[in-house]
Amino acid sequence: MVAGGVPVRAARKNAPPREDVLVAAMATIAERGLEGLTMAGLGREVGMSSGHLLYYFRSKDELLLQTLEWSEAALGDERRALLSRRGPVAERLRAYVDLYVPTQARDPHWTLWLEVWNRSQNAGPQERERQAAIEGAWHRDLVALLAEGISRGEFRPVDADRVATRVRALLDGFSIQLAVGLPTVDRQEILDHVREFLTEALTPTKNPA
Repeated sequence: MVAGGVPVRAARKNAPPREDVLVAAMATIAERGLEGLTMAGLGREVGMSSGHLLYYFRSKDELLLQTLEWSEAALGDERRALLSRRGPVAERLRAYVDLYVPTQARDPHWTLWLEVWNRSQNAGPQERERQAAIEGAWHRDLVALLAEGISRGEFRPVDADRVATRVRALLDGFSIQLAVGLPTVDRQEILDHVREFLTEALTPTKNPA
């Protein structure tokens, strides 16, 4: 079998590590946006032909999804590290929110996330399961954090799963607006809105004297 005019066996031997391709893809998105990411251009970055890339990733959709999974794995490590810190749960919850929200318009991770989800309309069941796994990791960590706050008496007793669903819907809505660059959206204002919601939803009620 031949890929791009070169025997597949040789392509495997000469190909850079998979992670190098994903790093290069993410760097291209950060520097030039998704419109600047082409299979031919990425191939030049890593010393592979577009045919070799298609052999390894099958399609641009698969390349984008694997790049998102790689980026999410790094974010997951960072998220778990900050959530495992000692100290008030409320502080870790604020750190979770800060990590979730894009840093700025055209944030590369969110740009990639939006593109993958847009393309998922035509995705197969396995690809959808992989996308759901990304969402599920964020959700489970938030539920666990809320449950810890409830058990320690920092938060009032609530249904942690339902509150987590609402919080993430709020975060997604604001984050998409920021990521696409709406001029009326400011990151600090988003953080203030979310923290206000969390305070209203989670502050324990004081027993009347």
